[in-house]
Amino acid sequence: MDMNQYLEIFIDESKEHLQQMNEILLTLEDEQDNLSHLGEIFRIAHTLKGMSGTMGFNNLMNLTHKMETLMDLVRGGSLKVSPVIIDALFECLDTLEQYVENLEKTGSEGNIDSQELSDKLVRIANGDEAPPQKAPVPAAAEVKSTSDDSDFKINYADVSDLISKAQEMGAMAHLIRVTLEKTCLLKAARSFIVFNTLENFGEVIMSHPSPEDIEDERFDFDFEVLYLTKMSEDVIKNELMKVSEVESVLVKPVVPIQSRPEDERPRDVEVDLSKIDEEPEKAADKAASAEKGSDKKDNKTNKTVRVEIGRLDNLMNLVSELIIIKNRLEELGAGGSKENNVDDAIEYLERITTDLHTAVTKVRMVPVERTFNRFPRLVRDLSKDLGKNIKLLMSGEDTEVDRTVIDEIGDPLIHLIRNSLDHGVESPEDREKAGKNPQGTVALRAYPDGNTVVIEVEDDGKGIDPEKIRSIALKKGVVTQDEVNAMNDSEVVNLLFRAGFSTAEKVTGVSGRGVGLDVVKAKIEQINGTVEVNSEVGKGSKFIIRLPLTLAIIYALMINLRDEKFAIPLNNIKEIISIEPSRINMVQEQEVILYRNKTLPIIRLANVLNVPGESVENGTMIVVIVKKGDLEAGIVVDSLIGQQEIVIKSLGKYLTGTRVIAGATILGNGSVALIVDPNQLF
Repeated sequence: MDMNQYLEIFIDESKEHLQQMNEILLTLEDEQDNLSHLGEIFRIAHTLKGMSGTMGFNNLMNLTHKMETLMDLVRGGSLKVSPVIIDALFECLDTLEQYVENLEKTGSEGNIDSQELSDKLVRIANGDEAPPQKAPVPAAAEVKSTSDDSDFKINYADVSDLISKAQEMGAMAHLIRVTLEKTCLLKAARSFIVFNTLENFGEVIMSHPSPEDIEDERFDFDFEVLYLTKMSEDVIKNELMKVSEVESVLVKPVVPIQSRPEDERPRDVEVDLSKIDEEPEKAADKAASAEKGSDKKDNKTNKTVRVEIGRLDNLMNLVSELIIIKNRLEELGAGGSKENNVDDAIEYLERITTDLHTAVTKVRMVPVERTFNRFPRLVRDLSKDLGKNIKLLMSGEDTEVDRTVIDEIGDPLIHLIRNSLDHGVESPEDREKAGKNPQGTVALRAYPDGNTVVIEVEDDGKGIDPEKIRSIALKKGVVTQDEVNAMNDSEVVNLLFRAGFSTAEKVTGVSGRGVGLDVVKAKIEQINGTVEVNSEVGKGSKFIIRLPLTLAIIYALMINLRDEKFAIPLNNIKEIISIEPSRINMVQEQEVILYRNKTLPIIRLANVLNVPGESVENGTMIVVIVKKGDLEAGIVVDSLIGQQEIVIKSLGKYLTGTRVIAGATILGNGSVALIVDPNQLF
């Protein structure tokens, strides 16, 4: 049976189980006496073991089996939950996540070796946490063997000359009986893994019961095979005993009986002897390389979004409405009844397309919870590494954002949270000296704000000292003395987003290399978002990220610049004003006007974009005021066309990264209009 068709389902469900395990482990760490949490983790591990066994993923299955064994001892009272056990379970969780990640990328578990971790679990279960001792390989005499094969049910007389031919090639035939544990729930899956293991190093000739009966679980808890291989008896046994829920393995070499006449030889046994004409090491390498081969490329999974059935029903209803209006327009085009008015039909179509846009947007929406869920573990591990006591508070996890935005926001949030843990929150001793609670807090919250989503990362640490930033900026040559003198505290704090800027006094594994906040800014602006920071010395800092709800369809203001049309996203527009050219003044080679008692920079967009043609001079200038956080600027345009709902199209790989232009859209008449990215004008 081809299991690849179930791979995507397996990966999705495994991720959900592992995320749930991560959350319960974090809770168990705070409530170590509550064994109900351990019971939940045990059930998750058991489910993963069953799923992995069915799919034939040995590494996942074996590791979860060892986790079960350890947790069963704790549930039975033989062991008590301790930091050592919790840390070991977290290590197992990390390894399981790596296996699933490899399956998602390549279709195979990869070559991660979890043997040392499995040995660690066994040592903890035995109450011995000493370094692992290398287990001696059992001698051939230790393998169960007997010269009397009457206890085996396989009759190999019909293939005796095949066994003789294998012997001439340097191979041996073995009778093998595998007995599964009585608690084994998936006997067919375990048998499948045993057969797969044997096929890597030789050829299975016969089995009892038949392969069909084994696949349908029509057997007790043991089965037999006749096996051709160059491996020794002890190696065969050791390989098979690695399979989870195998209780015992009996291996007996076969001495072939006198060959039967050729006309009496069975004709239904087909064996590929080339497989056993290899050394066991080569066979293992071949199996490993085959797993990484090109045939696995088809196993890569696609990104998916789980959608509520109600949203799909709404989508189907709207598509039905589209078909109705299409038929209506066709009738009008064919000179149908005059009672049908074209204007009414277009208005109806506009209403349906707007509803369809909203419905499709909701289908693409996923809660930020899927991104937030990774951070409790991050805070837990990093707090221990830094020697700090920090608690993470999360809210608004059900706030929904476009799937594309979710994929891009993870890394910036990791940078910001690491920044708060390392730079923001003080050590317990320093917090006590400052009269604060020794336990610091980092708050991660999300909430909708109009047609944007706001994500905040706030800590109650020492805050950002503008004077310290001024000193470091001057020392590193980031700005000149005159530039620093002209900056207010807010502008100085924004220097943190300059590439290569860091306030860390020494380079650590967490910070100090000047890579972080500039990456955060670039990544967020890449998805048309903004980031700003508010801070108060001694009380803490807050980083505020504003993100668009969706990246596919937006509302924009269409404008004319000379002979070209452009679109400006409404998200960035604050207001539109008209000014007299005489109000413009030059300050440090920059055009500015005084507007509402504030200095507003003026940007002539036609000059920035090198738009050909002459600007229209009609006595007054139309200025579109755009904003980026607390910053504002006025864009001079020739005329306004109006507000439109536009579909963003990529510029293609040759124009990727073009400054000021975020993409393009196709207008109703088929012409193309470029979309301006106001964030790049500041």
